[in-house]
Amino acid sequence: MSNVVIEPRPVVRKFLAKPQHEGVGATVRRSIGRFELKYFDPFLVLDEFSVSAPAGFPDHPHRGFETVTYMLQGAVTHEDFEGHKGTIEAGDLQWMTAGRGIVHSEMPAAEGTQRGLQLWINLSSKYKMIEPRYQELNSKEIAEAKKDGVKVRVIAGEALGIKSPIYTRTPTMFLDFTLKPGAHIRQPIPLSWNAFVYVLDGEGNFGNSRSSSILAHHLVLLGSGDGLEAWNKSSKSLRFILIGGEPLGEPVVQYGPFVMNSQEQIDQTIEDYENYTNGFEKAKHWKSESTIVFGY
Repeated sequence: MSNVVIEPRPVVRKFLAKPQHEGVGATVRRSIGRFELKYFDPFLVLDEFSVSAPAGFPDHPHRGFETVTYMLQGAVTHEDFEGHKGTIEAGDLQWMTAGRGIVHSEMPAAEGTQRGLQLWINLSSKYKMIEPRYQELNSKEIAEAKKDGVKVRVIAGEALGIKSPIYTRTPTMFLDFTLKPGAHIRQPIPLSWNAFVYVLDGEGNFGNSRSSSILAHHLVLLGSGDGLEAWNKSSKSLRFILIGGEPLGEPVVQYGPFVMNSQEQIDQTIEDYENYTNGFEKAKHWKSESTIVFGY
């Protein structure tokens, strides 16, 4: 499909993301952030979530990282204590920099099952206490390209000659590939970055055309090299996410939704949250509309 000469990254590890309970009544398939893989610098968590009302993720805080929400099916309503509110529908993207502090809710906004991905990206020490901000794209605004049986949606980074407008404080690529039967892709990845694949639908071969096929809901960690090669040898479409990022190489201390560089910083964060100070002031008198409606 491409004349790009790359050294393909081999598959060094793969495992099935099994369902577990999160939030209130929600189910996630967590691949990064569980005991098998606590941290894959700079990535803290990857969840494939499924939620139906009244289940969801009522009011909760974050500090020290970014959350990337990419909807696959249905819709969720997002609200925070700054008054930011909106609905993230199928194909839409929300890139939230929690920075020094956000309290928000994420609740179902449609009937049936809402399905999506949420990725947590660590922030370097110099950015952990910045003011919160959002970058949001609806489905039509996401850059997309097609070539030789391959379609890519460029959430962050660059692929097939197109770039995303998303600014990544921690340098990151986030690509949504769909390969028709028989299609093949070569995608460059910066040599120093960590990278992985998450298979959403179908089955594919990664790293080597003779490698065993990998099915949906599997996380595939990629070894060293400067690109990904993938093949769809099946009779059905293959859809997978390729994510890569520049490692921060900093200490990580995590306490639930707070991620800092030291235990002292975590202790201070807990104190700030409990006392409504240093970024959490507005949490004192705030409840999301969704939380009130659903009775949490």
